[in-house]
Amino acid sequence: MRQDPLRCVYTRETIAARVREIGAEINRLYEGKSLVVVCVLKGAFMFFSDLVKELTVRPELDFVRLASYGSGMKSAGDVMLAKDVDLSLEGKHVLIVEDVIDSGHTMDFLLKLFAVRGAASLRLAVLVDKKERREVAVTPDFVGFTLDEGFIVGYGLDYAERYRELPAIYEVRAE
Repeated sequence: MRQDPLRCVYTRETIAARVREIGAEINRLYEGKSLVVVCVLKGAFMFFSDLVKELTVRPELDFVRLASYGSGMKSAGDVMLAKDVDLSLEGKHVLIVEDVIDSGHTMDFLLKLFAVRGAASLRLAVLVDKKERREVAVTPDFVGFTLDEGFIVGYGLDYAERYRELPAIYEVRAE
């Protein structure tokens, strides 16, 4: 099996420190409020897991799965809801936790969907904000890292379902 060359972009320690900082920001913002934190599967699962461990606001947790990427490096464009949340979002503050915002289509779809369900507020925490291919104006409220370009894997992010298990974030470089 051919190994794709990887270059470390964010170390495990760098990620952990930034997740702690974001957790502190979220705790300040949502203190005393009813919060639902929604993980966008599959890519955000590690970020979500580490982030909710930092929260002291006692949120409800839920999961959603959207499909927009195939097995390649480019978005398919269409967004499909593969797994919906189980909790009611009406009257609650909702924080969506996503791995990467790239084109913006997926998050635009999800934000609009949750808005019509009566959430008191909607905010977005993203591990990596990539703007190189942004087609829809989506602005995250909490950003782990901003990346100008490159295709990244690790810490939950994948390439054709590979590399999710890596503890840091790497750029896949073409040979």
